[in-house]
Amino acid sequence: MARSRRRITRSATQKSPERSPSSSRSSLTPMEDEPEPTQAESAPTKTDEDMCPSCREGVQGEKSSWIRCDACKIWFHWACVGDGSDLESINKWFCGPCMTEKPSRVMTFKVPARKSSRKRTQLDYANLNAGVESDPSRWLRVIQSKPIKDDNFRRMKGADVGLEWLENDETAMREPIVVENPEGLRMKMPPPEFSVQDVADEVGHETPVEVIDVASQSNSPGWTLGRWAEYYNTEPSKRDKIRNVISLEISGTKLADQVLPPRLVRELDWVEKFWPSTRKGKGHAYPKVQLYCLMGVASAWTDWHVDFAGSSVYYHILRGCKVFYFIRPTPANLQAYERWSGTEMQSNVWLGDMVDEVVKVTLHAGNTMIIPTGWIHAVHTPVDSLVFGGNFLHSYNIATQLKVIDIEKATHVPKKFRFPLFVKLCWYVGDKYLRDLKSKEEFPPRVLESLEALAHFLVSESQAMERGTEVAKREAKENVPSDRVKDAPALARELRWRVRLAAGATSDDEDLGRPVQTNMVNGHKRKRSPASAAVGVQFRNFQPKGWDVVNELPRESDERVVNIHRPKTSDIWEREWMEWNKESEDQAQEERATVEKTRDVMIKVRKTEDGVERQRIERVMEKWVWKAESSKPEGDFQDVEMKPIEDAPLGCEEVTKEEEQGTEVEVISPLETTQAMEVTA
Repeated sequence: MARSRRRITRSATQKSPERSPSSSRSSLTPMEDEPEPTQAESAPTKTDEDMCPSCREGVQGEKSSWIRCDACKIWFHWACVGDGSDLESINKWFCGPCMTEKPSRVMTFKVPARKSSRKRTQLDYANLNAGVESDPSRWLRVIQSKPIKDDNFRRMKGADVGLEWLENDETAMREPIVVENPEGLRMKMPPPEFSVQDVADEVGHETPVEVIDVASQSNSPGWTLGRWAEYYNTEPSKRDKIRNVISLEISGTKLADQVLPPRLVRELDWVEKFWPSTRKGKGHAYPKVQLYCLMGVASAWTDWHVDFAGSSVYYHILRGCKVFYFIRPTPANLQAYERWSGTEMQSNVWLGDMVDEVVKVTLHAGNTMIIPTGWIHAVHTPVDSLVFGGNFLHSYNIATQLKVIDIEKATHVPKKFRFPLFVKLCWYVGDKYLRDLKSKEEFPPRVLESLEALAHFLVSESQAMERGTEVAKREAKENVPSDRVKDAPALARELRWRVRLAAGATSDDEDLGRPVQTNMVNGHKRKRSPASAAVGVQFRNFQPKGWDVVNELPRESDERVVNIHRPKTSDIWEREWMEWNKESEDQAQEERATVEKTRDVMIKVRKTEDGVERQRIERVMEKWVWKAESSKPEGDFQDVEMKPIEDAPLGCEEVTKEEEQGTEVEVISPLETTQAMEVTA
C-alpha cells in the first residue's frame, strides 16, 4: 500500500542527498542504487556521512534511522527531527520548511491493526492438537482425579504378528497390541545407544525441523536439527521451555536406511502395496508418512487426537518412556470427539468425561505398539524420549478410515494436515482390487466388507465429477491417477458390483454388500421386486467384455396333453411345481392340461489371454393351460408381465404364473444367462 512505502528508513552509513526541492529521487528508490562515490566522496567526513540538514551540535541519540520528507524528498535523522513517536507507526511526514511553506501538510499515523477481543482457540494441527493448555502439567493433575483404567490389551510375540494372525483372528487389528520384545517383528531400528545427536548427524544439522513450544502450543520458527540436538542435550533444569518434535519424516535420508517397519505393517500398508513403485522416490509426490522420528523432552503432552485419515500407527520406543491414554473408536465416542475437537471445549474440557472409558498403557524402551484404525489417544512423555514410528492405511477397516475423513472435514482440518494424496491413493487401491476380483481372487469377508465402503467412496467421487460444481468436478478429476485409471466412474461402479457379487449377493439385490440375506421363501427363490429394474442404471458406465462368436440354434417346440390337476392352494403349489422333471400325471384325473414347450439354445465363444472361453445357454419354457370350465383354484393367481433386466449377471432362475382362459403356468428352467427376467404383478 502507498502509505507503507512513504516512510523509509536507511542506515546511517548511507549518504544524505543534497537538499534540493527539485530532486528527481523517488521515495521508492533505494539508496544503494546511487552511483558509487569516488574515494574522496566516500571518506567518512562528518558533513558527508554523519550529518543531515537538521543536524545540530550537541544533539544526542541513535542516528541509524532516517526518515524522508514526503514533499521535498530530503532524508533526515529521526533523532534530529523526531518528536519521540514510534517511527514504524508514521504514515506521512513533512520537514519543518515544507510545513511552513504549506500549513495543510501535517504528520499522519497508520491506522492500528484491528484486534478482536473474542477469545479464540488456537489449534496446532501440525502437532496433532498437541498440548492445547499452556500448562502441560494441568491435564496430568486432572488425570489424577479421573477414573483411568489399566489396559488389558494383548501382549504378543513378534513372530506371531503377521498376516496369518490377521486372517485367522477376527479380533486382530481391532484394538492396540503391545510387543515387549521386538524379536520376530522383522523390523529394523537403530541400536539402543542411538541418540538425538546421531539423528542430527544422519539427517543433517542444517535440516529445518518443526519444533513445538508445548507451553504456548505454537510452532517455534527457525529451528534446525543441529540447534534441536543442542537443546535436547541441555540439562533439563537449564532448558528455557518444554519443546517437542513429532513431525520429522525421514524418508530419503541416511537415517531411513536404518529403519524398517514391522513385517505386518509392510504387508498391509496401502502406500507400500498399491502406490506404483515407479512413482515413488526423489522427484515424485507420494504419501511420505511411513518413517517418523519423534523426539520429546520430559513433561511434553500431546492432547487427544486421531491420526490423519484414521491411519493405523506402529510405535517403537528406542529410548525413554511414553504413557498412552486411549479411547475406543465407537460411534458414540467418535461423535463426542467430533463435538470436542476444534472448539472451546478443547481447552477446558477433559475429553474422557464425554466418553465411556479411558485406558492407560505405559511403554518402555524396547517396546513396540501397533495402534489400529481410529483409536483416539493422548500421549504423555515422562522422561526424555526418542521414538520411531509411522502411519499406514489398510484394507481391514476402510469404513472407519473414511469416517475419520468425514470428521476432519466437519472440523475443518486444513488439507495441509490431512493424509497426503489420500483420494489418489484410494483410486490406486480400487484399481488393483478390481483387477484381482476380475481374476477370481478370493478375499476374507472382512476385506470384502471394507472394500464396499471404498467402492461407495469412489462412486461418490465419480458423482462429484458428473454432477458436482465446477470446483468439485475439477478437484475430483485432479485426484484421479491418469496413469492407471482411464474411466474413473466405470471403475468405481464395476468395483462396487464385483465386490457385492464376491460377498455372495445377487446383482439385483439393493442391499448388496450388507450382510447377505437368504432370498428364499418356502424353500424356493423369491420373486424380484419391481424396484430392481432400476439396478441396471447404476452400471451405465460398465461395459462387459463381448463375445467373439454368438450362435443361436433353431428353436425346438412341441405340444402335448396330460391328465393332471390344476394348482390347488397358494401356499404349497409352488413347491410341487419346482420339481422340474416330475410330471404327476393321473389317468383318473378328469382335468386335462395342454402343455406347450419351447427350447432355445445359444452358444458363445471368445478368446482370452490364457486360451478360450465358451458358454452354452439353454432356455426351456413350458406353458400349462387347463381348458376345463371350473372355478378358480384356491389362492387366486394374478396376471403378470415379464420384463428384462439389462446386464444381469450369470446364473438366475424364475418361476412365473399366468391366468389366461383358465389357469396357465409358465415355468422357466434354471439358466446361466446374461439376461434375467423380472416378474411384476
